[in-house]
Amino acid sequence: MKSKLTLIIVGFLAFTAYLSAFTVHQTQHVLVFQVGKFDRAIQEPGLYFKIPFYEDVFFIDKRLLSLDSPEQEVITANQKRLVVDAFARYRITDPLKFVQSSGGSILNANTRLATILNSSVRRVMGGESLVSVVRNKRAELMDRIQEQANAESNDFGVTIVDVKIRRADLPEANSESVFNRMKTERQQEAAEHRARGAQLAKKIRAKAEKEATVIEAKAREKSEILRGQGDAQKNKIFADAYGSDPEFFRFYRSMQAYETGLAGENTSLVLSPDSDFFSYFNKSKN
Repeated sequence: MKSKLTLIIVGFLAFTAYLSAFTVHQTQHVLVFQVGKFDRAIQEPGLYFKIPFYEDVFFIDKRLLSLDSPEQEVITANQKRLVVDAFARYRITDPLKFVQSSGGSILNANTRLATILNSSVRRVMGGESLVSVVRNKRAELMDRIQEQANAESNDFGVTIVDVKIRRADLPEANSESVFNRMKTERQQEAAEHRARGAQLAKKIRAKAEKEATVIEAKAREKSEILRGQGDAQKNKIFADAYGSDPEFFRFYRSMQAYETGLAGENTSLVLSPDSDFFSYFNKSKN
């Protein structure tokens, strides 16, 4: 009987010790409540004890936490629809406020933070133009969203460290329409460039042809001049030769006539030996 009682007492003490002991890690805040009323906070890691059934312990993460917000449509100041995908990172900076407002649940906190983040995104982006959101002021807009979200999230012990816009695009139907319009504009621009290029090429080609014609005409003119000068020089040489030796000149001219008249493989001449064509040979026989 005593051994059973001893085992019961030991088991009860072990169970009580199990319920009493808890470990605080370096990544945790710990808050201790006595019958629902805050009693103390534990910051240092180590092994601690509580009074079972009288004290409750809440473990709060010290680390940087992530919040993924679902995509949402935002209407900009110039009435353009955008699909915005944003996310945030936050840290629990006031564990007591956090426990009192969300019961110490990260899931509850994320739900509230997502609502706050989405509202801030709509307010900030709704006051800007499409160009500002997509291209010009992205960093400034993220800072403003963070500032507005912190104004609300600080009320339940959370500080948003930064906000990032992962994507801000036109809806798929609008994107296709914009893409087609941009494609048409680029095609028109390309056609204009090609037309200007063809016109410029035509001008260059006409100028080159004109210059080639002028150069060819000048070259032809110069060749005619040189040919005329050559003929004149030739005639002068012939005249000088004729004047100095008329007989040789007649012989030379006769040889040229024979060569010209008998040129070609199929040339046939039927002439009398006394013909004037052979006058030089007849003369040489005499």
